[in-house]
Amino acid sequence: MIIYNVTCSVDSDIVEDWLDWMKKIHIPDILDTGFFIRATINRVISELDGQYTYAIKYYCINFKSLKAYHRSCANRFKDDHFKRYGNKVLSFRTVLREIDSFNYS
Repeated sequence: MIIYNVTCSVDSDIVEDWLDWMKKIHIPDILDTGFFIRATINRVISELDGQYTYAIKYYCINFKSLKAYHRSCANRFKDDHFKRYGNKVLSFRTVLREIDSFNYS
């Protein structure tokens, strides 16, 4: 499993609008491309008051799917995000490969 992680630091004055847009439009549109099988939104826990940082994790079956996403449509989604929020959201991306998973039984 490959995890494409997008970490976003969001200005406090737009955080509600940003979360709503991410949940209702942006993430569903990315999932509709067919390159990812699921996505999660995670809030980064910070000791600093007023920090709004989120990690959006997009899960895909293999690296080939992630490369195809980047070739075909990643720039369009980045542009849409920037047109809507500009510098009020700062993002960086990482790619993870799941090695194993464990469950408490």
